[in-house]
Amino acid sequence: MKADVVKLVTFRLGADAFAAEVSSVDRVLRYVAPKSVPDLPDWIEGVIEHRAKVIPIVDMRARIGLDPVEPTPTTRILVLNTTDGFIGAIVDVVAEVASVPQANVAPPPPLFRGLAAHFVRGIAKVGEQLVVILDVDRVLTSDDRIAFQRAVESSEATLRG
Repeated sequence: MKADVVKLVTFRLGADAFAAEVSSVDRVLRYVAPKSVPDLPDWIEGVIEHRAKVIPIVDMRARIGLDPVEPTPTTRILVLNTTDGFIGAIVDVVAEVASVPQANVAPPPPLFRGLAAHFVRGIAKVGEQLVVILDVDRVLTSDDRIAFQRAVESSEATLRG
């Protein structure tokens, strides 16, 4: 692949277009309701098994502050390969894999602050639309991962009795 081209998996959350770099997307799965785990933030919907590991499933709509919706036939789980392991991200629709010239990718504008700035790696022009590129390593923070691991261990201990 040429260094001057970025490959993106584009998806929608509501009316907004987002993307993740192809290299950070392990799989696109049809939506299956995750198994719930108590004592997790509202935006972690639960867990699924992927490649013999239990991974957290993040409701991306809730994570970025959009209103919840019921899953539809187009709802998907993107399995993201982060530096700390796999996580699943529930998205409304996976649109396409797009090759974008590096020149069409810009850093996030300075007006992005707080939570929005935390997740955004950049903005790309894909065709005629602007797409927000997520920083998949920041979907779950270190504190989020620790809380998730503790909740899973506590849940497993309860099941073992």
